[in-house]
Amino acid sequence: MIFLYFVLDGGIEVTEQIQSAVVSALDEINLTRAEAIPTDNVLDLCLYGDSGVFESMYLVAFLSLVEENIEDEFGTEISLTSEKAVSRRVSPFSSVRRLICFIEEELELVGVRG
Repeated sequence: MIFLYFVLDGGIEVTEQIQSAVVSALDEINLTRAEAIPTDNVLDLCLYGDSGVFESMYLVAFLSLVEENIEDEFGTEISLTSEKAVSRRVSPFSSVRRLICFIEEELELVGVRG
């Protein structure tokens, strides 16, 4: 898997900003859970599937929070639940690493480049 890194003018990597938006969403979700989702090795965290931390409805809520955080961070809207996302052979929801890659692709499509 290719893991792209984009750098903005200020030198902050877009990938790091995306990861921060994802972790922020996980932290917000953790406030409502009895058992917190671990974020210490967040890139390898499985989000959905047999060993995922979310069932389908909770995944949608999490993705909605990530979308809001991305819009706040980059000033643009993207959809993480589009047909494009759900029809991929390898789901962008299988891990945080894959989700970040998918978000990078979506941001590049709307003109956010490093």
